[in-house]
Order: sequence, then C-alpha cells, then structure tokens
Amino acid sequence: MTPPLDITHTPPRLAPCEHIAGNEKFALKALAIQGQHLRDDGTSLVDITLDLEDGAPVGQEDSLRETFTSIINSPQNARQQIGVRIHASSSPHFERDLEQLVTRAGRSLAYITIPKITSTREVTWAAGIIEYYAKRSGSERRIPLHLLIETPEAIEAIHQLAAHPSVETLDFGVMDCISHFGGAIPSSGMRSPEQFRHPLLCKIKSEIALAALSHNKIANHNVTVDIRNPEQAFQDAYKARHEFGYLRMWSIHPDQIPSIIRGMTPTADEVREAKEIIAAAEAANWGPIQHNGRLHDRASYRYYWGIISRGGAPTQ
Repeated sequence: MTPPLDITHTPPRLAPCEHIAGNEKFALKALAIQGQHLRDDGTSLVDITLDLEDGAPVGQEDSLRETFTSIINSPQNARQQIGVRIHASSSPHFERDLEQLVTRAGRSLAYITIPKITSTREVTWAAGIIEYYAKRSGSERRIPLHLLIETPEAIEAIHQLAAHPSVETLDFGVMDCISHFGGAIPSSGMRSPEQFRHPLLCKIKSEIALAALSHNKIANHNVTVDIRNPEQAFQDAYKARHEFGYLRMWSIHPDQIPSIIRGMTPTADEVREAKEIIAAAEAANWGPIQHNGRLHDRASYRYYWGIISRGGAPTQ
C-alpha cells in the first residue's frame, strides 16, 4: 500500500543496531552475526562499523586501514551494510582515512562516521574531500556521514549539524561527552541508571534527538558498557527509544545485538495494529476511521505509517 505523499515523512530506514568492530577477527564475526538478523526484504537489522579510532590499537593505523578496505570489498559484505569510524578531523590520519576508503572502497561503503565533531565547517570539509576522491575514482555516489556528538561545540551547533545535507545520523558519544566537561558530570553518567537521570545528560540526549528528528535524520544512542548483561542493553535501548526518540543504538558486544534490536524496533503487536489502521484508512480513502473504539485520522496515520516503515523483526 502507498499512502498519500503528505503522510510519508519518516526518518531513514537504517538498521536499529550498529555494531562496532575494531579488528579483523571481530569484523568477520560481526558479518556472520549480521546475516542472522534479517528483515523480510533481505536487509539486515545490524549495521557494522569498523573502528579506526578509539576502539582500535594505536600505531597500527595503516595496516588496519588496509584490512578494513579488504573487508569492505570482500564478497562477505554482500549486504553493503558496513561503515567506518575514521579519525577526528584534527588527526593526521583523517585525510588518509578518507582517501583510501573512498578511493578503494567507496562503492561498497555504507557510511562514514566522524568522531569529535565540533562544527558544520568540518562536515562540509569532509564532504568535499569525499566528493573529490569519489570523482577521482569514477563514482558520483555520495557517501552519508554519521556525526559523533561528544563535544560542547557540537551540542551548541546541533541543529546546524543535523540540517547538513550530507548527514544521516547524529550519534551520541556519552563517555567522551562527559570527559569533555572535566568532572562536572560524574562517571556514573556513563552507564545506567544515571545516564537517564542526570539532568544535563537528559537535556543533551533530548536536544540531539529533537535536532535529528526535526531534520528527518536518525538519533543514534550511546553504548551500554555492561557487556555481561544483555538485559541492560535491552532496557537502555527501550528507554532511549520510548522516552528520548532514538531509533538506533550502538552495540559493543555480540550478545547485546538481539537485545538492542528488540528494544529499538516496534513489537509484533505494534506493527499488526499499525497495519490494521492503515488498511482501514486506505479503505476509507484516508478519511477518519474508528479502530477499537478510538478515532483516527491523518494525524495518527502519519504515526502508524512510521511504525510500519520501521517495523520488522528478524526472520527465523
């Protein structure tokens, strides 16, 4: 079914879980896991981000860049759902990362994540470098940018960053963000329950989500550091989605992936109800209807179409 154009405004349909891998072993394991969590259309509910920055060993930048380029171009990347977190723009590795990734793997690279962003100027600069190397390699494809929001400057410029046409997601880096405030926010804010209670963190999370959604982008929630407790990852994902408007979340351990997908995606009952309401609306030529004793019209159809667009549990 195709609803009227004025009710199809929904954020990009990205995987609800973004799994971080910092070496070849973890990347190959992640690719196998990616294939276990599929939508009916064959796309995965898990994106993989190969980490050249904080999660990677120092001093091995060139070799790791080479390894990741090979993985992106390998047949195992059949779903083309691999991105890379590069170095910050202040690093001497920043442009080297972009040159190799775009020139040698740009056709298969799903996105590029830029950490420690501070301004739209950096985003425009990165987008220009990507465009240059893409054209030099014979590609006109524009690779989406994911921005890690972890500096006070980024928080101040959050709406301008979200509005940039090259940006697809705003990712909250809670640990670096807290570190930037020099002890003003306690380290307990890096984990639950304090990360959802501290007034400053709640304000920051809310502003990131509002900016992303206002510009039809995705807000991506920070990691759950308690890797031995997958239930905590579910609770964090559920709370981030239902109370703060985040539609995607990072995973740092394979055991967290099913929990994050469950917390970030609509339930089977939600999707079923949405389909019933949209089907009834279509039959009524998109006029008002009643469903289970409640009135619905175009205002609520927008919501339920969003649920259908985002719905989809892993196939078994």
